[in-house]
Amino acid sequence: MKKSIQIQGYTFTSLISENNISERVQQLAEQINNDYAGEEIVLLITLKGAILFAADLMRNLDLELTVETIIAKSYGKKLTSNGDVQIIENINKFSGKHIIIIEDIIDTGNTINALTKKLFDYYPASIEICSLILKPESNTSGISVKYVGFEIEPKFVIGYGMDFNEFGRNLKDIYIIED
Repeated sequence: MKKSIQIQGYTFTSLISENNISERVQQLAEQINNDYAGEEIVLLITLKGAILFAADLMRNLDLELTVETIIAKSYGKKLTSNGDVQIIENINKFSGKHIIIIEDIIDTGNTINALTKKLFDYYPASIEICSLILKPESNTSGISVKYVGFEIEPKFVIGYGMDFNEFGRNLKDIYIIED
């Protein structure tokens, strides 16, 4: 039986268990370890949603790496992206570096697309994207995501770092909103 919870007057049902998340994170780390063997990388963590995913991923990487954070958001206090992307951080230190952007979720792709375009202004050696969640039906930006944890339908999710009005980030499972 699936678990249900209430957050801010909405009902959410468990979608992806803590165990499934852990297993998939280990698989993604193995893929990144293989792809970047012998390379130094920069993990650029998008705040706040990707914190838990990034921490678990990093613990499974056997690479020389540095960590940077950035705030790039488009949701505000709604269930859908408003399309207005804000990038809040100094990103001028990436020249010649292999960057892997660690993202919690890619919906329309507009936020990650804007961030990627901005990063290219600083001449990195490469940029790849690692997202825990991808909503392929909603991804209208055409952005390519090399490392994907899970593909889901275009519904709002919370848990494992992802929130609704800052609530639900601490949940161990990922939950989807009920219709």
